[in-house]
Amino acid sequence: MIGFLLTSLVLELTPGPNMGTLASLTLERGRAAGLAVVAGVALGLAVIGALAAFGLAALIAESPALYQALRWAGILYLLYLAYDAWRDAGQGADIAFTSQGAGSLFLRGLTLNLLNPKAAIFYIAVLPTFIDAARGAVLAQNLVLVAIYVAVATAIHAGVVLLAARLRPLLMEGAGERLMRRALAGVMAMIAVWFAWETR
Repeated sequence: MIGFLLTSLVLELTPGPNMGTLASLTLERGRAAGLAVVAGVALGLAVIGALAAFGLAALIAESPALYQALRWAGILYLLYLAYDAWRDAGQGADIAFTSQGAGSLFLRGLTLNLLNPKAAIFYIAVLPTFIDAARGAVLAQNLVLVAIYVAVATAIHAGVVLLAARLRPLLMEGAGERLMRRALAGVMAMIAVWFAWETR
């Protein structure tokens, strides 16, 4: 259990699409918006974990075509988020956070993870190494580890959002706000490129 917790912690502390997206969207729209994305990310990780536990996610690992389809869908979605941020920055509008906006941002987090084949690979290739088949109840062990991983990931993601929210007044106010929004859009585009490289 300690080994799995440490593995999950190290994995989630490594910069990636989730961390970059959460930081960028929080700086752009605020803490509440970032936490809405965190909730979507958590559900996405839980869904993929459950699919892996029941063996369905193995299809992704065994089907190069399906893996590539998910991979490119994820890349294009990240590029769309970058374009959306660039367009909003060009309008110079500070996007108000509303309940409708919360639903949209929740779906962003959910979609980002459902289109991330690396999450499925983690659940298929890494998580099973921490299961003790001799104890029996393999499915129950699998689901418990999925829940632990999602909890660790969610705690770290929430921490990223809270840190970005603390920095937001320093970075997103004044004459440089529009420039900063453009820079965040560029960061989102770079995350898409990084994702494409890491999942190749």
